[in-house]
Amino acid sequence: MKLEKGINFGGWLSQCPHTQEHYSSFITEADVKTAARWGFDHIRLPFDCDLVQTENGEFKEEGFARLRQFVRWCAAEGIDVILDLHKACGYDFNDAETAEGNTLFSSPRLQDLFVQLWSELSRQFADEKNAAFELLNEVVETEAAQPWNELIARTLAEIRKNAPHTPVIYGGIQWNSANTIRLLEKTDDENVLLTFHMYEPLIFTHQKAYWVPGMDPHKDIAYPANMDYYRQESVPLGYKGKDVADTKGNCPGRQIMEDMVENACHAAAEKGARVYCGEYGVIDRAPVQDTLAWFTDIHSIFRTYGVGRAVWTYKEKDFGIAGSHYNEIREKLIFLMTQ
Repeated sequence: MKLEKGINFGGWLSQCPHTQEHYSSFITEADVKTAARWGFDHIRLPFDCDLVQTENGEFKEEGFARLRQFVRWCAAEGIDVILDLHKACGYDFNDAETAEGNTLFSSPRLQDLFVQLWSELSRQFADEKNAAFELLNEVVETEAAQPWNELIARTLAEIRKNAPHTPVIYGGIQWNSANTIRLLEKTDDENVLLTFHMYEPLIFTHQKAYWVPGMDPHKDIAYPANMDYYRQESVPLGYKGKDVADTKGNCPGRQIMEDMVENACHAAAEKGARVYCGEYGVIDRAPVQDTLAWFTDIHSIFRTYGVGRAVWTYKEKDFGIAGSHYNEIREKLIFLMTQ
């Protein structure tokens, strides 16, 4: 499974209203055909535990059936699928650093539910040759680094009882930062990929994002620019601006992306695994030509280092490349994403 040129289908089975009406209308088989026609070789499919598991750990067969239908739509188009658990019982990256929201790593019961869910997923999808598994999207908290490693080991062992060769993907803390792959444990499993997300400089890619604390909702941020500019603009973002704030010197903005990708590649190699970028993109509030310049740079970097990736995202969710904001540059973007 190459997983070289992908696109996320965010907002369908995750970060969404969990209703049958939404499930049946937001994404259809026609969208899979569109992704294939555009030239993508895989789709990363975020889904929440709500789709397939109750808070008491009971499984929802209709949710598994929906995932299976999607995997088979993709198989018919020659596309691979990453089944990405975006939200687990007791863990949601949107509740980052809130003890009442994220209790997975302090609750043995919730960890049991997590392992049981992946045991069932691996049992049901072991024979789907175009499916890969992503354990959990964007663990955030610094103190979760070691408990996350322990849960990875336990979950991977359970998956391998059912699906010994299915690719399994997981990343480090701080929203899957490229700089935290180094905190993951070394693996001898040849079918593991270590993932990172690339939204740096965040002050550019998430400019005017209402959900980012400290983000000015009205200010345009340029790309390209130098690091002094991005460092100054990132100060109000606090922890979310950490990667920029920790960068020394006044190099061009492209350099922080290249340095982080290079670090991720080296760290993954030291851990004995391939590297993969599960999300990258630019919000639909950024200047259009600056957006194209950022995508041009990041794809040049991905090609240099041989990094497979999946852009965020297909439609809506403030980043959807099918949206009208990208009309002027969509053809060029798709070319960059699929070449």
